[in-house]
Amino acid sequence: MLNPEVAPGPFTDLDRFVFESWGYLVIPDVLSADEAAECYDASQRLHAARDREFGQIGRGYETESCLERLIDHPAVLPKVRGLFGDRFILQASWNTMQPAHGGVGGWHQDGSSAYNFNQVGYPVPLIQLRASFLLTDQTEPGTGNMELIPGSHRSQVPLPPDIRTNRGDVPIGHVICAPIGSVLLFHNGVWHRTYRHDGERDRYTAHYVYSPPWVRPADRFTNSEAFLERTTPMCRALMGEFDRPDAPYGASYEPLPFE
Repeated sequence: MLNPEVAPGPFTDLDRFVFESWGYLVIPDVLSADEAAECYDASQRLHAARDREFGQIGRGYETESCLERLIDHPAVLPKVRGLFGDRFILQASWNTMQPAHGGVGGWHQDGSSAYNFNQVGYPVPLIQLRASFLLTDQTEPGTGNMELIPGSHRSQVPLPPDIRTNRGDVPIGHVICAPIGSVLLFHNGVWHRTYRHDGERDRYTAHYVYSPPWVRPADRFTNSEAFLERTTPMCRALMGEFDRPDAPYGASYEPLPFE
């Protein structure tokens, strides 16, 4: 099956071409099976108090060290840097659960329903770059995959309302089939949905959303002081902890502490 697969690590000219063309990349072999299993167990703990239905929980990195390590994963962060430059933040981290035998989700673009990103300009600007760590095997369709419409971040027209209302299929939908431990990195403007899950085991995915430093965080009103004290300088910077946040996010905002 055709996938826009790229190598982990440095963001290459070919990576940029593929991303600009399709709106997303698939990075295989980011997590080992053991690392993915550790993150899966952590995800189960996060969702333990919830009803067993589709949903998401933020800030899991504050209590689960294995999820904290994904914030600046060396296989993924260079791709984010290649697209955003040296100044960006972790705008949100969401851990999602799709129960076994769950149906398809609704088609949507990421952003804010209070003021949709397509109102900012055309093409839809890159304001949220999502890295989705697959914690279950999704090499076959019907395993809680993500389905995306390639290149739809550049469409001048929205997906028809009847398709969205009825959660209908589209002839150019691309169901991402990738092994456990892969990462899907995609543009907020790409139309996408959760595909059906026919399996017997609940599906968990760890999402990390990166944005320019002036975007308001979505999973928190403030950062946990306890987390900031114990985490790494890079993760602290990615939380948006910089001086004079009321300044125009240029001269006063230091680049991330890359080596």
